[in-house]
Amino acid sequence: MLFVVKMLIGMLVGTLVGLTGLGGGVLLLPILIFGLGVSPIVAVGSDAAFNALTKIGAGYLHWKWRTLDRRLVGGLCVGSIPGALGGVLLIRHLRIVYGNEFDGMLRALIGALLVFIPLLLLLQKSPQQSAALPCRAGRGFWPRVAGVGLVSGFLVGMSSVGSGTIVMLMLALFVRSAPATLVGTDIVHAVILTGFTSVFYFRLGAVDTTLLIPLLIGSVPGALLGVRLATVIPSPWLRRVLCVTLIAAGARMLWI
Repeated sequence: MLFVVKMLIGMLVGTLVGLTGLGGGVLLLPILIFGLGVSPIVAVGSDAAFNALTKIGAGYLHWKWRTLDRRLVGGLCVGSIPGALGGVLLIRHLRIVYGNEFDGMLRALIGALLVFIPLLLLLQKSPQQSAALPCRAGRGFWPRVAGVGLVSGFLVGMSSVGSGTIVMLMLALFVRSAPATLVGTDIVHAVILTGFTSVFYFRLGAVDTTLLIPLLIGSVPGALLGVRLATVIPSPWLRRVLCVTLIAAGARMLWI
C-alpha cells in the first residue's frame, strides 16, 4: 500500500512539473518531509537522485539536438561539482558535531530556500526578456560562470534544490542566448550536478532506493499527463498558486 502511495506522489510531482515547468526537486522535498515523514537528510539525498534521473531524458535530447552551450555547461561544472562536494561535506560535518539537533538545522535551511526560490520564480522575467539582456562575455566572464556554478552547487549539496532556478536567473544577468539554448544548458548542467550530488549522498547512506523507485515509476506517466493538461489548464496561474504554497511550506519549516 505504501508503495502505491509513493508512486502516486511521484505521479503528482511529475504532473505538476509537466504542467507548470517548476523543478521536481523543489516540489518533492516538502512532500517527503511533511507528507511521508522522511528525515531531512534522506529527503535531500533521495530528492537529488530523483531530480537527476527525471531530467536525463530531456538532457539527452538537448545534447543530441545541440540546443545547449557545451562550453557554458563545462564552465558551470568547474564551480558546481566542487561546490556540491563542499555542501555535502559540510552536511556530514554538522551531522557529526550536532547529532540529533542537525535535523532541525537542515529543516530550517530547506525552509529558507523554499521561501526564497519561489519568490524568485514569482519575480522571474520571461526567457525572451532575459535573453535580450546585454552580453558581457569579456574579461571575467568565465570566473563569473564558475562562480554561479559554485553557488548553485553548494546550495544543491546542502539542500538538493536550486540546480535549475538559481542557475537560470543568475546566468540571465550576463549571458545573451536563445531561450531554448539557455534552458538546454541549464537542464544538462542540472543532470550533471544533481547526479554527482546524489552519488555523494549515496555514499553517506542518505539515498532511500525503496522511496526513489516508486517515485520514479509514478513520475513518468505524471509528466506525460502534465504536458497534456497544459493545453487545457492555465499553467501560469497554477504556477503562482504552487509558488505561494511552497512559500507557506517553507515558512512552516522555519517556525516549527
